[in-house]
Amino acid sequence: MKTELREREKLIRKRGANLQKGIETVGSKLYLTNQRLVFEAHAINFQRGTTEIELPDIRSSEKCWTKFLGCIPIWPNSLAVHTETGREYRFVTFERDAWASAIDAQRSA
Repeated sequence: MKTELREREKLIRKRGANLQKGIETVGSKLYLTNQRLVFEAHAINFQRGTTEIELPDIRSSEKCWTKFLGCIPIWPNSLAVHTETGREYRFVTFERDAWASAIDAQRSA
C-alpha cells in the first residue's frame, strides 16, 4: 500500500481489484482499513491516482454486475459502495460477499 496509514489506522484486507470509472475499468489494488476504503490505480491506466472513501461516509454496499463500457452488464462480480452524498463506486473483485461483510464490520466497530 503506497498510501500512508494514519495514526491508529490498521490494514484489514487487501486484494487486486478494478474500479469502474466511466467507460474505463481502472485496475490495481483495493485496501480496507479500520478507517477507510482505499483504491490505488496502477500506472498503466489512463485514469490514475488514489480513491479514498472514509468509512463513516459509506451508506451501504451491494452486489452488482460489472458493466462493459460502463453500461452493458457482463458479469455479476462487482461490489457497489454507496456514500452518504449519493456517489456510487463499483469495484470488480473476487470475494465480494467477504468484502461487503468486512466493510460492514469495520463501519460497525
